[in-house]
Amino acid sequence: MSQLNFKKTIVTLLVEDDPADAFLIKESLGKWEEQLNLYHVDTGVKAIHFLKQEEPYPAVPTPDLILLDLNLPARDGISVLQEIKATAELKKIPIVILTTSSLQADIDRCYDLGASSYITKPVDLQSFSALVRSMEDFWFGKVRFPSIKNDREKE
Repeated sequence: MSQLNFKKTIVTLLVEDDPADAFLIKESLGKWEEQLNLYHVDTGVKAIHFLKQEEPYPAVPTPDLILLDLNLPARDGISVLQEIKATAELKKIPIVILTTSSLQADIDRCYDLGASSYITKPVDLQSFSALVRSMEDFWFGKVRFPSIKNDREKE
């Protein structure tokens, strides 16, 4: 296994409401378990609470990477992306949009708001697994992450 981004662990927030997709992503990332600290929330509202370290997430770390679905209950991924990129303490976090939408308007909007990449989920299991493997090689094996620390973590 290659050295992981010159950091001991990569904190990743998966924002995904589909239990099957979340399971596949978590299972596919299993080979990185010693170097990956993976958190999962299933709504946009929970994602914002997590990122702002609000109840019920007062002691969680700030993620190095966010995997964000667009089609979420309670608050959609585009509004979550927009709030993250408008928040000084969070705006440098790379965000990978991982969604079923292949609409060009969604793609353009996400890039306009600062998404790092936009990936349309394949519909079949084999292609989905291959996609996650290629993402993990890139994001967990090659990318260098910015330093992201909020006031709570400096204490």
